[in-house]
Amino acid sequence: MKDTKTPDNAENLCECCHHKNTPRDAKVQKQLQNRVNRIIGQLGGIKNMIDDNRYCGDILIQIGAVESALQSLGYTILQDHMQTCVSEEVKKGNDEILTEAVELIKKLK
Repeated sequence: MKDTKTPDNAENLCECCHHKNTPRDAKVQKQLQNRVNRIIGQLGGIKNMIDDNRYCGDILIQIGAVESALQSLGYTILQDHMQTCVSEEVKKGNDEILTEAVELIKKLK
C-alpha cells in the first residue's frame, strides 16, 4: 500500500524542509526557544497593558517591539534554512528549492 502522505519524489526532497523535522543543535534550539518565550512574555505584557487601560502610544510601542522580535526570529530561522536545507538541495541539483526559498522570503516581509 502506498503512503499517501509521502510525495512520489520524496527521495529528492530535503528531509528537513518537507517533513517538518529540522535537526538543530541543542544550543541553537534553546536559543530559539528563549527568543520565543521572550516574545510570549512581551505579548502577555501587551495584554496586561490593555487590561489596565494603558496609554495607546505605550501599547503601540510594545506592539512594534514584538513585531521586530518576530521579524528577527524569522530572519534567524530563514538564514539557517538557507545555509542547510536550501544549500543541500542546490548541491543535489534541486533548483526548485530556490523558488520555495523566494516564497518564504516574501512571507516574512
